[in-house]
Amino acid sequence: MGNTYYQMYVQTVFPVKYRKAMINDLWRPGLQGVIGKIINDTECKTIIINGVEDHIHCLFSLKPSLSLSEVMKEVKAKSSKWINESGFIEHRFEWQPGYGAFSYSQSQLGSVHRYIKNQQEHHQQMSFKQEYIKLLDKFQVEYDERFLFDELI
Repeated sequence: MGNTYYQMYVQTVFPVKYRKAMINDLWRPGLQGVIGKIINDTECKTIIINGVEDHIHCLFSLKPSLSLSEVMKEVKAKSSKWINESGFIEHRFEWQPGYGAFSYSQSQLGSVHRYIKNQQEHHQQMSFKQEYIKLLDKFQVEYDERFLFDELI
C-alpha cells in the first residue's frame, strides 16, 4: 500500500498535581487554546479541549507515526510552562504524572464531544475522582486505587 490512511480518536484526561483546583475560569480558555495548538503542532488534530479547575479533557485524532505518550509529554510540559511563565498563580504549577487515555470510533465522537463540552455542568454532580474511576471502569481498565493519584501527605 502506497500511503498510510488512518482515523484514530483519543480522549485524554489529566489532573493538576494533587487534584488542586488551580485552573482559573479567567485563563482556562487561553490554556485550552494553548493545549489545542500544542496538539496540532504535533500534526495530530484537536477536536475539543475543555476542563474545570482541577483537570482537563482533550479529544483529538492521533497521527499513527506518533506515540500517545510523546503527544502527552509535549502537551503537559509546554502547557505547564505557559501557565508558569504567564504568572497566573503564585506557586509553581504542575500536572499530575500520567494521564487517562481512551479510544473512540467515529460514531462516538458526537457524544464524547458533548460530554467534554459540558464539563462545568457535569462536575456539579460528580468529582473528578468519581469521573475518572467511572471512565476506567467503563473501559474495563484494571487499576489499583492506591496508585491512581498523587496525594498530599
